[in-house]
Amino acid sequence: MSEAIFRPSGSAEMTWAMNQLFEHLLGPDEGDGRVGLALVTQAPGFATPLHRHANEAEAFFLLDGNLTYRAGDDLFEMSAGDFVWLPQTMPHAFRVTSKSPAKVLALTTPAGLLRLYDEVGMPAKERRLPEGDGRPMAEEVARWNEIGPRYGLEVLGPPIQE
Repeated sequence: MSEAIFRPSGSAEMTWAMNQLFEHLLGPDEGDGRVGLALVTQAPGFATPLHRHANEAEAFFLLDGNLTYRAGDDLFEMSAGDFVWLPQTMPHAFRVTSKSPAKVLALTTPAGLLRLYDEVGMPAKERRLPEGDGRPMAEEVARWNEIGPRYGLEVLGPPIQE
């Protein structure tokens, strides 16, 4: 790789998936593919089921909002400025607990996991949460469960309870 990648604010490609907004800061086809980076905005109450990734390690830096985060057997109450690293295959889940959207800087290594959300969701029309004009959540969850195994995603259990 011989060139820097510069992404001016507001210029990233965007995807609506799973009632979230993904802004692709460093996509899987950019750089050398070792790192993927997205700015992810998540709706209040959003939760993932307990799952793990066979192919990627992940890191999350919470910029705004609050999350309850399960990593293995540990449960963390996260607020703005908190960071969590998830080694490859570590079971994890989270729930947005703030009344306003959470904003997370999400890193994967290697970078390919961002393609899953592009495949599950759709290009975002605007830089905001989908608010009903994305795919229905039930359809996206079904797509995530169907497509996820091709990306090494394994669902292990239910989401963190409210």
